[in-house]
Amino acid sequence: MADVIFFGMPTCPANAKQKQQLKAAGHAVSERDLSQELLTRDTLRAFFGDRPVDEWFNRRAAAVKQGSIDPATIGADAALDAMLADRELIRRPLIQAGDRREAGFDPNILHAWIGLAPSGEACDDKHARGVCDHGHHHFPKRA
Repeated sequence: MADVIFFGMPTCPANAKQKQQLKAAGHAVSERDLSQELLTRDTLRAFFGDRPVDEWFNRRAAAVKQGSIDPATIGADAALDAMLADRELIRRPLIQAGDRREAGFDPNILHAWIGLAPSGEACDDKHARGVCDHGHHHFPKRA
C-alpha cells in the first residue's frame, strides 16, 4: 500500500480515528504534529490544490466560529498567514503520499487515490449539515 504522511493534531479524536482507518487499509502512516510542523506558505499551499480558499479552513476553529476569520472573503495570502499563525484554522488532516497532497479526510478521495473503503460522504459535508458524529466513521470491512 502507500507510505502516508499524516499531519494532524495529537489531541484530535477524529484524527486518531482517521489514522486508524489508514492503517487498517494497509498503509504505513508516518504521523506529524500539525501544531509543531515547520510549514511555509508554499508547503501549506500545496495541500489545497485547486480548491477555493474557503475550503482550506477548519470550519470548527474558534476564529471561524466567532467570525474573526471569514473563509468566504479572505484572500489566499491572508488565509495562509492566518493558518500559519493559528494551526487550528487548517482543514485537517493534511495528507501526503508520494508527490500528492490533500487537505481534509474525504474517504472517497482517499479511496480513489490510495485505497480506503469510502463511506459515501465526507465528514466536513456532514458537519455542514449538522449530522456528523464527530469522526466516528464506520467503513465496511474488506473481504
